[in-house]
Amino acid sequence: MKVKVGVMGSANDTLSEGLTEALREKAEALGRAAAERGLAVLTGGTTGLPHVVGKTAHEAGALHVCISPAASEREHATTFKLPVDKCDLLIFTGFGLKGRNVVLVRSCDIVIFIRGSIGALNELTIAYDEGRVIGCLTGTGGVADEAERLLQIFAKPSQARVFHNNDPACLLDDCLEALRQHGKT
Repeated sequence: MKVKVGVMGSANDTLSEGLTEALREKAEALGRAAAERGLAVLTGGTTGLPHVVGKTAHEAGALHVCISPAASEREHATTFKLPVDKCDLLIFTGFGLKGRNVVLVRSCDIVIFIRGSIGALNELTIAYDEGRVIGCLTGTGGVADEAERLLQIFAKPSQARVFHNNDPACLLDDCLEALRQHGKT
């Protein structure tokens, strides 16, 4: 069975400083690294950095599964204004954004954060509570860079394993090794 890696992060295409070329390159490198490792990539069927990762992974031959907050493709595209391209399988939860986040995180073996704001923070807390292997692609800003500090401030017991690295391939390798050590692959 394929290892499922969820990619969460900044879905906003108009980041305050724009989607910089460096951020786009990191997202594309993460997508290629996931495909090279034969992973299934799950995203929230959203825009921004997760879309770049999923699209790149799809184009490199990985399975890209989108977990939608909508109840139908029409609602996905018109109400939520989310893309349907470069997605191999679009799953409709009908649970809205926060409900979708629970389904998305629970569907993943590994949860990777690239940048991220309040929605990604919600996904981080779910992943931490669920004891997932979590990877933070540092140097991208937002939740990915602040997770270590936040999890120390708001410490609570968890089986989660959290890794931080600024190299997408190394971060995935660290997370995959943690999964192997716990007999989950």
